[in-house]
Amino acid sequence: MSSIPTTSLFQRTGILFVISAPSGAGKTTLCTALRQKPDFVYSVSCTTRSPRPGEIEGEDYHFLSSKLFKEKIAAHAFLEYANVHGHFYGTLREPVLEQLEKGIDVLIDIDTRGAAAIRSNPDPLIVHALADVFIMPPDLEELRRRLERRGTEKKEEVELRLTNAAREMECWRDYRYTIISGSMEENIEKFRAIMRAERYQSRRFSLVIPQKLSR
Repeated sequence: MSSIPTTSLFQRTGILFVISAPSGAGKTTLCTALRQKPDFVYSVSCTTRSPRPGEIEGEDYHFLSSKLFKEKIAAHAFLEYANVHGHFYGTLREPVLEQLEKGIDVLIDIDTRGAAAIRSNPDPLIVHALADVFIMPPDLEELRRRLERRGTEKKEEVELRLTNAAREMECWRDYRYTIISGSMEENIEKFRAIMRAERYQSRRFSLVIPQKLSR
Protein backbone atom coordinates (compact mmCIF):
# COMPACT_ATOMS: atom_id res chain seq x y z
CA MET A 1 0.00 0.00 0.00
CA SER A 2 1.48 3.37 -1.06
CA SER A 3 1.73 6.32 1.25
CA ILE A 4 2.48 10.01 0.83
CA PRO A 5 5.91 11.01 2.19
CA THR A 6 5.63 13.43 5.09
CA THR A 7 8.06 15.75 3.32
CA SER A 8 5.74 16.10 0.31
CA LEU A 9 4.20 19.46 -0.41
CA PHE A 10 0.66 20.41 -1.32
CA GLN A 11 0.45 23.44 -3.57
CA ARG A 12 -2.42 25.25 -5.19
CA THR A 13 -3.01 28.11 -7.56
CA GLY A 14 -4.93 31.11 -6.30
CA ILE A 15 -8.72 31.37 -6.05
CA LEU A 16 -10.49 34.13 -7.95
CA PHE A 17 -13.28 35.39 -5.69
CA VAL A 18 -15.72 37.44 -7.75
CA ILE A 19 -18.35 39.33 -5.78
CA SER A 20 -21.34 41.13 -7.30
CA ALA A 21 -24.38 42.98 -5.97
CA PRO A 22 -26.73 45.74 -7.11
CA SER A 23 -25.60 49.28 -6.31
CA GLY A 24 -26.49 50.09 -2.71
CA ALA A 25 -26.60 46.48 -1.51
CA GLY A 26 -23.52 46.91 0.68
CA LYS A 27 -20.94 45.29 -1.58
CA THR A 28 -18.43 48.13 -1.28
CA THR A 29 -18.72 48.19 2.51
CA LEU A 30 -18.29 44.41 2.63
CA CYS A 31 -15.20 44.51 0.41
CA THR A 32 -13.72 47.33 2.49
CA ALA A 33 -14.14 45.22 5.63
CA LEU A 34 -12.67 42.13 3.98
CA ARG A 35 -9.62 44.10 2.85
CA GLN A 36 -8.66 44.82 6.46
CA LYS A 37 -7.05 41.37 6.68
CA PRO A 38 -4.39 40.03 4.27
CA ASP A 39 -6.52 37.09 3.10
CA PHE A 40 -6.13 37.95 -0.57
CA VAL A 41 -5.07 40.61 -3.04
CA TYR A 42 -7.85 43.05 -3.89
CA SER A 43 -8.04 43.74 -7.62
CA VAL A 44 -8.35 47.50 -8.08
CA SER A 45 -10.57 48.21 -11.08
CA CYS A 46 -10.06 50.91 -13.67
CA THR A 47 -12.78 53.44 -14.38
CA THR A 48 -13.37 56.56 -16.45
CA ARG A 49 -15.69 58.19 -13.92
CA SER A 50 -14.48 60.98 -11.65
CA PRO A 51 -13.41 60.15 -8.08
CA ARG A 52 -16.05 60.50 -5.40
CA PRO A 53 -15.19 62.39 -2.20
CA GLY A 54 -12.65 60.38 -0.20
CA GLU A 55 -11.73 57.95 -2.99
CA ILE A 56 -8.01 57.40 -3.49
CA GLU A 57 -6.24 56.70 -6.79
CA GLY A 58 -4.81 53.18 -6.86
CA GLU A 59 -6.69 52.13 -3.73
CA ASP A 60 -10.35 52.53 -4.67
CA TYR A 61 -9.91 52.70 -8.45
CA HIS A 62 -7.41 53.49 -11.14
CA PHE A 63 -9.01 56.62 -12.62
CA LEU A 64 -8.29 56.70 -16.36
CA SER A 65 -9.21 59.04 -19.17
CA SER A 66 -11.60 57.68 -21.79
CA LYS A 67 -8.77 57.83 -24.32
CA LEU A 68 -6.39 55.72 -22.21
CA PHE A 69 -9.15 53.25 -21.31
CA LYS A 70 -10.00 52.70 -24.97
CA GLU A 71 -6.32 52.20 -25.78
CA LYS A 72 -6.19 49.43 -23.18
CA ILE A 73 -9.32 47.86 -24.69
CA ALA A 74 -7.60 47.82 -28.09
CA ALA A 75 -4.53 46.23 -26.50
CA HIS A 76 -6.69 43.45 -24.90
CA ALA A 77 -5.41 44.52 -21.49
CA PHE A 78 -8.70 43.86 -19.66
CA LEU A 79 -9.97 40.59 -18.22
CA GLU A 80 -13.41 42.19 -18.48
CA TYR A 81 -14.80 45.66 -19.04
CA ALA A 82 -18.18 47.31 -19.47
CA ASN A 83 -19.93 50.64 -19.81
CA VAL A 84 -21.93 51.10 -16.61
CA HIS A 85 -24.13 54.15 -15.99
CA GLY A 86 -22.27 55.99 -18.77
CA HIS A 87 -18.75 55.22 -17.52
CA PHE A 88 -16.28 52.47 -18.37
CA TYR A 89 -15.11 50.01 -15.72
CA GLY A 90 -12.60 47.22 -16.25
CA THR A 91 -10.29 44.67 -14.59
CA LEU A 92 -6.70 44.50 -15.79
CA ARG A 93 -5.77 40.99 -16.93
CA GLU A 94 -2.09 40.59 -16.13
CA PRO A 95 -2.09 41.52 -12.40
CA VAL A 96 -4.87 38.98 -11.74
CA LEU A 97 -3.20 36.13 -13.64
CA GLU A 98 0.17 36.82 -12.02
CA GLN A 99 -1.28 36.54 -8.52
CA LEU A 100 -3.28 33.38 -9.28
CA GLU A 101 -0.20 31.68 -10.74
CA LYS A 102 1.68 32.44 -7.51
CA GLY A 103 -1.04 30.76 -5.43
CA ILE A 104 -2.38 34.07 -4.11
CA ASP A 105 -6.15 34.52 -3.84
CA VAL A 106 -7.69 37.52 -5.59
CA LEU A 107 -10.93 39.37 -4.81
CA ILE A 108 -12.71 41.22 -7.60
CA ASP A 109 -15.69 43.52 -6.99
CA ILE A 110 -17.64 43.82 -10.26
CA ASP A 111 -21.16 44.01 -11.64
CA THR A 112 -23.12 41.10 -13.12
CA ARG A 113 -21.98 41.79 -16.69
CA GLY A 114 -18.34 41.76 -15.64
CA ALA A 115 -18.89 38.55 -13.69
CA ALA A 116 -20.53 36.95 -16.75
CA ALA A 117 -17.55 37.93 -18.89
CA ILE A 118 -15.13 36.32 -16.43
CA ARG A 119 -17.37 33.25 -16.13
CA SER A 120 -17.19 32.75 -19.91
CA ASN A 121 -13.43 33.33 -20.11
CA PRO A 122 -11.80 30.22 -21.66
CA ASP A 123 -8.45 30.62 -19.90
CA PRO A 124 -7.95 27.35 -17.94
CA LEU A 125 -6.44 29.24 -15.00
CA ILE A 126 -9.52 31.48 -14.71
CA VAL A 127 -11.94 28.56 -15.12
CA HIS A 128 -10.19 26.58 -12.38
CA ALA A 129 -9.81 29.55 -10.02
CA LEU A 130 -13.29 31.08 -10.21
CA ALA A 131 -15.58 31.23 -7.17
CA ASP A 132 -18.34 33.79 -7.78
CA VAL A 133 -20.64 35.19 -5.10
CA PHE A 134 -23.81 37.27 -5.40
CA ILE A 135 -25.06 39.50 -2.58
CA MET A 136 -28.86 39.53 -2.70
CA PRO A 137 -30.31 42.70 -1.14
CA PRO A 138 -33.48 42.64 1.01
CA ASP A 139 -35.66 44.47 -1.55
CA LEU A 140 -35.70 47.40 -3.97
CA GLU A 141 -37.23 49.84 -1.49
CA GLU A 142 -34.35 49.25 0.91
CA LEU A 143 -31.95 49.87 -1.97
CA ARG A 144 -33.72 53.15 -2.72
CA ARG A 145 -33.35 54.26 0.90
CA ARG A 146 -29.64 53.40 0.91
CA LEU A 147 -28.94 55.20 -2.37
CA GLU A 148 -30.84 58.32 -1.28
CA ARG A 149 -29.09 58.28 2.10
CA ARG A 150 -25.70 58.00 0.35
CA GLY A 151 -26.42 61.24 -1.47
CA THR A 152 -23.85 60.78 -4.25
CA GLU A 153 -26.33 60.47 -7.15
CA LYS A 154 -28.99 62.74 -8.58
CA LYS A 155 -32.63 61.60 -8.55
CA GLU A 156 -32.43 60.41 -12.18
CA GLU A 157 -29.28 58.42 -11.40
CA VAL A 158 -30.98 56.77 -8.43
CA GLU A 159 -33.87 55.68 -10.63
CA LEU A 160 -31.44 54.32 -13.23
CA ARG A 161 -29.56 52.34 -10.59
CA LEU A 162 -32.82 50.89 -9.25
CA THR A 163 -33.86 49.81 -12.74
CA ASN A 164 -30.48 48.15 -13.24
CA ALA A 165 -30.67 46.59 -9.77
CA ALA A 166 -33.94 44.84 -10.59
CA ARG A 167 -32.30 43.34 -13.68
CA GLU A 168 -29.13 42.34 -11.81
CA MET A 169 -31.09 40.60 -9.05
CA GLU A 170 -32.42 38.17 -11.67
CA CYS A 171 -28.85 36.93 -12.27
CA TRP A 172 -28.36 35.34 -8.84
CA ARG A 173 -28.75 31.80 -10.19
CA ASP A 174 -25.71 32.27 -12.42
CA TYR A 175 -23.42 32.46 -9.38
CA ARG A 176 -21.93 29.55 -7.48
CA TYR A 177 -22.89 31.17 -4.17
CA THR A 178 -25.65 33.57 -3.07
CA ILE A 179 -25.56 35.46 0.22
CA ILE A 180 -28.91 36.76 1.42
CA SER A 181 -27.83 40.10 2.81
CA GLY A 182 -28.29 40.69 6.51
CA SER A 183 -26.18 42.82 8.81
CA MET A 184 -22.65 43.63 7.71
CA GLU A 185 -21.26 41.29 10.38
CA GLU A 186 -23.45 38.46 9.05
CA ASN A 187 -22.38 39.14 5.47
CA ILE A 188 -18.70 39.08 6.42
CA GLU A 189 -19.06 35.78 8.27
CA LYS A 190 -20.99 34.21 5.38
CA PHE A 191 -18.38 35.32 2.88
CA ARG A 192 -15.52 34.04 5.04
CA ALA A 193 -17.31 30.68 5.31
CA ILE A 194 -17.29 30.51 1.49
CA MET A 195 -13.60 31.41 1.44
CA ARG A 196 -12.76 28.65 3.90
CA ALA A 197 -14.78 26.05 1.97
CA GLU A 198 -13.16 26.98 -1.34
CA ARG A 199 -9.67 26.78 0.12
CA TYR A 200 -10.25 23.22 1.35
CA GLN A 201 -11.49 21.80 -1.97
CA SER A 202 -9.30 18.87 -2.98
CA ARG A 203 -9.48 19.82 -6.67
CA ARG A 204 -7.53 22.98 -5.92
CA PHE A 205 -4.48 21.10 -4.65
CA SER A 206 -1.63 19.37 -6.42
CA LEU A 207 0.91 17.13 -4.75
CA VAL A 208 4.49 18.11 -5.39
CA ILE A 209 7.01 15.45 -4.35
CA PRO A 210 10.66 16.50 -4.14
CA GLN A 211 12.64 14.97 -7.02
CA LYS A 212 14.97 12.97 -4.77
CA LEU A 213 11.94 11.21 -3.23
CA SER A 214 10.24 10.48 -6.51
CA ARG A 215 13.14 8.38 -7.90
